[in-house]
Amino acid sequence: MNKHLFPVRALCAACASVCLAAAWLPLTVSAQSPATAASRPAAIRAADFIVAVVNVEPITNQEVQNLSNRLQREAQAQGRPLDAPEAKRLALEQLINDKAQIQQARDAGISIDEEALNQAEANVASSNQLTREALRQRLQQDGVALATFREQLRNQLLLTRVREREVEARIRISDIEVEQFLQEQIKAQAARVPVALNLAMVLIAVPENSTEEQIKPLEAQAREVARRARSGESFAELAKTFSQTADRGANGGALGLRPADRYPELFVQAVAALPVGGVSEVLRSGAGFHVLKVLERQQAPATLMVTQTRARHILLRLSPQLTQAQALAQLSALRKDIVSGKADFAEAAKRLSQDGSAAQGGDLGWANPGMFVPEFEQTMNRLRPGQVAEPLVSRFGVHLIEVTDRRDAPMSDAEQRALARNVLREKKLDEAYVSWAEDVRGRAYVEMREPVQ
Repeated sequence: MNKHLFPVRALCAACASVCLAAAWLPLTVSAQSPATAASRPAAIRAADFIVAVVNVEPITNQEVQNLSNRLQREAQAQGRPLDAPEAKRLALEQLINDKAQIQQARDAGISIDEEALNQAEANVASSNQLTREALRQRLQQDGVALATFREQLRNQLLLTRVREREVEARIRISDIEVEQFLQEQIKAQAARVPVALNLAMVLIAVPENSTEEQIKPLEAQAREVARRARSGESFAELAKTFSQTADRGANGGALGLRPADRYPELFVQAVAALPVGGVSEVLRSGAGFHVLKVLERQQAPATLMVTQTRARHILLRLSPQLTQAQALAQLSALRKDIVSGKADFAEAAKRLSQDGSAAQGGDLGWANPGMFVPEFEQTMNRLRPGQVAEPLVSRFGVHLIEVTDRRDAPMSDAEQRALARNVLREKKLDEAYVSWAEDVRGRAYVEMREPVQ
């Protein structure tokens, strides 16, 4: 949604009960259903063997196959098909790196307690719009043991924590870097946002096929108008008296405030160095002689802009008395009434919403990007003002969301600097992670065994 320079991802502020309370962990499990596995020849099903050893931990052919299949599905969904040999190569490399990093995490004493593991499981369920019970049922249907799934979650959390600890420590961002980054972004913004100009004009028309003798007095008249305008006479009166435009100098010759690129390039160049109130030299065009005065100039803002969204929502929290299915059905019916005009969103929010914003009709106020949990914000960003989304499941319950307005707003100095640090940090994180991952891989003992089948 943000058409400005970079996304606001570092700015988190208190905002109702939908604020980002915990990191979202979008994890998926690759597994074959029993039916799929049963359809394979027995020789292939039995062909699981060790393809590599990382320090003391093995990587099996089946692990590589599962990850390879997932990488191919993801690539296909993104419109960039991945052939099987390359997918297997990438899968093996990822598994080697992951096992080496997990071992480093354990050697460093990093551990994942049951509470963190339970929260991760709940986040996976929420991101797939499922309850934990429904998620476990889905795993069972797909032939994935709960213990296997939770072990994968534990490994993912270990990877996340060791990467955060080891990589974050390598990053330093100076005040000079922040200042340079902001200046670059402001310059880039100024280049994209054209200056707006309001010019007034006096035109001394030159008829077609005029001779030099006929043109000279017309040029002299234009120069006299320019001289009188610079000496302080009213440009509006001069336009009414001398201008030969179609409107005969109505509105004092003012052409109106418009982006500079909507004026002739001849005009823009002639007034580029003039202050507001300045009068140009006499210009010659195919229409005749022009004298211009700068009435107004709006420069691009010297601060970064951000697209803010104003939304309201109705939240139903899940409980033994209200299941997810019931909440979805209730809000779906309510949405139909709101869209058809049978119900008012604000009144319904005051009556039904189980959130601190209920008293304000569900209004969440103006929000910068990054203030809401991802599942809420992604849905909100797809809406145009006045649109009501289908009910959404988040970690807080089930929401009905309406976007009421959207605007571009200047960022405060503190917001700009926080944002700059975050963007620079993310850039350096990528570089630091590659360096750290190569270092971990280089120190690991990797023995390649049988080739992947």
